[in-house]
Amino acid sequence: MTNSIDSNRYRLDCAGKILDLSTPAIMGVVNLTPDSFFDGGVYGSTGNEAQLERALESAMAMVHAGAEIIDVGGESTRPGADPVSTEEEIRRTVPFIELLRKRSGVLISIDTYKAEVANKALLAGANIVNDISGFSFDPAMPEVCARHQSGVVLMHTPARPDSLRWSQETGAKDEEVMSRVTSFLRRSVELATSYGIESIVLDPGLGFGKSVEENYRLLARLDELHELGWPVLAGLSRKSFLGQAIRRPGEDAPPPSERLFATISANTIALMNGADILRVHDVKAAVEARAIVLATRRASE
Repeated sequence: MTNSIDSNRYRLDCAGKILDLSTPAIMGVVNLTPDSFFDGGVYGSTGNEAQLERALESAMAMVHAGAEIIDVGGESTRPGADPVSTEEEIRRTVPFIELLRKRSGVLISIDTYKAEVANKALLAGANIVNDISGFSFDPAMPEVCARHQSGVVLMHTPARPDSLRWSQETGAKDEEVMSRVTSFLRRSVELATSYGIESIVLDPGLGFGKSVEENYRLLARLDELHELGWPVLAGLSRKSFLGQAIRRPGEDAPPPSERLFATISANTIALMNGADILRVHDVKAAVEARAIVLATRRASE
């Protein structure tokens, strides 16, 4: 349960706010979308005052439960999701970010792979850009992040969300998954640092274009990603491959609403295997899992 990362990189300057990763951080998810796999439509997507207030209440509850980061999304990135326009994504997210920034000093992350959305969100008060493409979809994204001196989360994905499907197949068969992910993220880091970006977090993209077995292999070897020299984020919350593991023989995998206990178990394993950030829908459960892992870590030192 040790972390090999250089201790100087536990404190990331994210557009003027410090993300302190001397202990793992919890990132709470607020999806302002009608079609996200777990909480789609909970807060609506039209941006009217009542819906914004409901989303704000949820975000503040996450902060009070212990979330250090709120991750705001305006487009579903689940496999097979239809893309939305840049304008619609801005309309869904920017008013909420402005409102949250007025109410709270919490770190805010914008979950987008579009540079224009990221720019508007950072101007509205966001601190981190969570790019599922690892800077591979929009060539303008590195410059935007560098100009705002934002933090960045660089994730591995083999394709755009609308091209991904729930499948056991992953395409490449001759290359081991950890090697594929590490090579991809190394290129993303090289691109980011070439623009002078200094606050970087890496995400292996659990659930994105990997087989069930590959996801568990990545989870088991999560700490190896620290060899790239940066903190690591694990996004496991209620994902399909968790459902496959807890599926009863002869039955379908349980839906996302029934994957909380599996998520808690997976989050605990991720923390024990070196995760520096957990991206979750259920903040209180993640905070308590973190407390147990940290207590165990202290007792073993």
